[in-house]
Amino acid sequence: MLKEFKDFIAKGNVMDMAVGIIIGAAFTAIVSSLVADLINPIIGLFLGGIDFTNMYAVLSGEVAEGASLEAAREGGAAVFAYGSFIMAIINFLIIAFVVFMLVRYVNKVKEAAEKKEEAPAEEAPAGPTELDLLTEIRDALAKK
Repeated sequence: MLKEFKDFIAKGNVMDMAVGIIIGAAFTAIVSSLVADLINPIIGLFLGGIDFTNMYAVLSGEVAEGASLEAAREGGAAVFAYGSFIMAIINFLIIAFVVFMLVRYVNKVKEAAEKKEEAPAEEAPAGPTELDLLTEIRDALAKK
């Protein structure tokens, strides 16, 4: 059983998947920062300073007016955090778009490589045929 496990781990697909998961986790942190630190302030600027991350509706409990989402949760109130959901949707759309662009680029590279492989090798320029050579020799001898 240990040998089978080693064979499973050593397969290229498992290693590729592990690398993909690690890169994906790092990429998620980058996208989260992009959304929180760059996109949110721009959206807030156009919407009059609205910060989506602190948008919520109180379902039950007491919350001070203008309290942040974190303060409302710490106070024990049940909140409907629709702002966090909007941010999750924005994160997803950005990640999906970047993944789409990466897959599109990889597919173009693969297609270009396949076209190079499929392209017929250029044939050497065809020289004169045997008949052409004999005709030339005959004509040269006739001139002498």
